[in-house]
Amino acid sequence: MTKAKYGYSKELDMSFEQAIEKTKTELQVEGFGVLTEIDVKTTLEAKLGVSMEEYTILGACHPATAYQAIQAELELGLMLPCNFIVYQKDKKVFVSSIVPTVAMGMIDNSILAEAAVEIEETLKRIIDKV
Repeated sequence: MTKAKYGYSKELDMSFEQAIEKTKTELQVEGFGVLTEIDVKTTLEAKLGVSMEEYTILGACHPATAYQAIQAELELGLMLPCNFIVYQKDKKVFVSSIVPTVAMGMIDNSILAEAAVEIEETLKRIIDKV
């Protein structure tokens, strides 16, 4: 596991497809729904004719937390949903999530700062369980 400045990542010992399913399962266990699933590899191959390894973005939302955050900061929707990525690099598979305390650090709102700490713990727990 590594923690980048804005992301929290883990190398996985499973296939790319298994990683997608396991990530979705762990998100659901923690009360998240996957709102979007973007197959970046297929999209870029179709639009640009480029080749790349597997790369999928999962846009996840925890409804109660999202509602609370939007009530505290109406334009917070610009920062939602919480993105997870599952990708392959050199035949290794990784899962990563955003680090909410870093992302919310640009917003001067103490309610969001507190919520970011809580949601960050949850996102890290999800990554750790995948």
